[in-house]
Amino acid sequence: MSGTKATDVAATGSAVTEEAGAGPRAAGGSALLGRWGRWAARHGRLVTALWLALAAGSALLLPGLTGRLTPPSLEVPGSESATAAAMIARAFPEQGTEQVMLAFDSPTLAAREPAFQRTVAAVTRALDARPDVGALLPLPPIAGQQPGHAYVLAGVHGDELARQRNLPAQLAQARQAAREASGGSVGVTILGVSRAFAQLAHTDLADLRAMETRTLPPAVLLLVLGLGAAGAAVVPLLVGGAAILTATGVLALASRFWHVDSTVLTYTVTMALGLGLDYTLLVLLRYRQARRAGRPPRAAAAHAAATAGGTVAWCALAILVTSCALLIVGVPWAHSMAVAGMLAASVTGLAALTLAPALLPRLDRWLEWGTLPWRRPGRDADRPPAWLRCAGHLMRHPARYAAAATALLLLAAVPVLHLRVGLHYDRDTLTGTDIGAGLARLEKDGVAGVTDLALPHPPGAPPVDTTALAAALRADPRVSLVTAFDNGRDLTLMLVADRCAPDGDAAVAVQRDVHALAARLLPEGQRVLATGPAARLADLAAASLAGLWQVLLVVLLASFALLLVTFRSLLIPLKAVAMNLLCVCAAFGLLTLAFQDTGRSPDVNALLPLIIFTVVFGLSLDYEVFLVHRIHEHYRRTGDNTAAVLHGLRHTARPITLAAAIMAVTFSGLLFTRRLDFQQGGFAVAVAIVLDATVIRMVLVPALMRLLGHRNWWLPGDQRRRKAAIAGTSRSCTSSST
Repeated sequence: MSGTKATDVAATGSAVTEEAGAGPRAAGGSALLGRWGRWAARHGRLVTALWLALAAGSALLLPGLTGRLTPPSLEVPGSESATAAAMIARAFPEQGTEQVMLAFDSPTLAAREPAFQRTVAAVTRALDARPDVGALLPLPPIAGQQPGHAYVLAGVHGDELARQRNLPAQLAQARQAAREASGGSVGVTILGVSRAFAQLAHTDLADLRAMETRTLPPAVLLLVLGLGAAGAAVVPLLVGGAAILTATGVLALASRFWHVDSTVLTYTVTMALGLGLDYTLLVLLRYRQARRAGRPPRAAAAHAAATAGGTVAWCALAILVTSCALLIVGVPWAHSMAVAGMLAASVTGLAALTLAPALLPRLDRWLEWGTLPWRRPGRDADRPPAWLRCAGHLMRHPARYAAAATALLLLAAVPVLHLRVGLHYDRDTLTGTDIGAGLARLEKDGVAGVTDLALPHPPGAPPVDTTALAAALRADPRVSLVTAFDNGRDLTLMLVADRCAPDGDAAVAVQRDVHALAARLLPEGQRVLATGPAARLADLAAASLAGLWQVLLVVLLASFALLLVTFRSLLIPLKAVAMNLLCVCAAFGLLTLAFQDTGRSPDVNALLPLIIFTVVFGLSLDYEVFLVHRIHEHYRRTGDNTAAVLHGLRHTARPITLAAAIMAVTFSGLLFTRRLDFQQGGFAVAVAIVLDATVIRMVLVPALMRLLGHRNWWLPGDQRRRKAAIAGTSRSCTSSST
């Protein structure tokens, strides 16, 4: 008992010494970053003016960005559906690179009436005259189809981006032709996967504005409460705002040359807001420590850049590395998420390392404005905070705390064992739109999905005999229409319409059964390649899940290497990787419980594991560095592991808690969007951050480090040098004290 109390006192004493600026090199700070911070503080007007110009220029570019945003890419290069689409477009140019459905409906006219037929003919003529529209194939009535409905299958030309950009003009021209031909009695819309996701993209901008208005006030409140003064909260808001504007400006500029989708914008803004506030917060806390220790403003800014700046740079690097891992996945959507992560980390890191040191000395006299009454100097100064007393209890009973924290995380992770993944149209968001109503009509009329089967054969050979396959499919009650034709050269094409929504499990079963029948009823060795809404969604989900294991391996290895180089320890990176994996599993377990098990959604979006894993792992590495770096500093000075762990908790509990709370609030803002995948992603990341900052960083990491003792810093071949360094540092501290 007495030994533990002595350790507490030693930890507290060393903390006071460090805050006073005594002892060895300040917090292991970087001399280069210190010079950089000193330069930024000395040239504050220039640095501030540059960032102001960047923010203003970005604001001017934003109106153009909203008009150029596109839906997320759904294609998977090299997949079966992409190969089949390219094969069909080459062999049947009139079929285009994608087939969409023209859906006609009238509340007063039947499809067989002359006025309705004239309207269908007028619309098909108008679209047929467009160079981006290929063949238009009227579908025969299906058994059970509503009398006022009719459908025409249309091929559209161009790559995915061109098709998405041409869609509004095609839809406008079709509606105008229908209005003129029927006097408004017959309506028409265009249905398909691209159209459905384009409609979802239109909701993103409105949701993004709503998210910001609901997220910013609680984030500001947290800053004021955490920093203890309204004036201090202004600096993170200014730096974070400049970072967000600049990041969106980069996207606006990039949209003039590349495909920028609405999902990239949403995640970039969300991450830039959270990271911008977090990184600036670290610099601000070190600056205030230096000022209270008696350093002048510019010297304090240099000290903050040399100490917290190193942590900010490392954390931004961690986000960059984990985001880059998404580039190895053969899914364009994953590449977009990689851009969002890299852009947010780069811009916010640069802003925290330049704009923050420039602003702090100039706003120095305002930082303590509006100090909260309970945070004024002298209040309860002699009484250690309750959490520090709890930390002392943890040091005395580390095994109990480690076991309890591990059990809690494992319990949270249990639901992940029955996690289901899938891709859906997000029908709740589409409710009330013409695309939502059109999809419902398609499904009710029995033409919910149309699959193209490409059956290649040797040039000059007769068409593939599809008689048996067509008969078997027509006998299937799920199938409503089957037709086949050949290009007379090298490809037979089968069109199969079914009654199952292309984004449901039933459509997956139909696709599987069609392939099984084709393998049995077509000539031996015949290749069968499927494309269409159901096939495209299935390929996208499969490619995302397959890429997850590649990303997992790369991120784990990169994280291990970064931590190994940083702390020169074998157990620290191994322990960090294991705990981060446990945290991700617990987050997905709670996500499964909150959405899938409660019936809010049938499954979890298949694209989310990639983005959630990379974001959570990057942020977890940030908090690992926050805590372990402080522990490592103290251990190198004293060689006392227990005192070092207490020292790390004392000096990182508040910044980690505050930073995590702000980041959790930021991602929780996605819960206020209408898109279910955004809601699921925001929930999972927010929960993971809370678990990481509380259960893992404040309980499990300290408990394990207390149990492992000096073995925390074990590295083969490095022990002799480490002991000599610790002994030399201890002698230096003793001499200075004397």
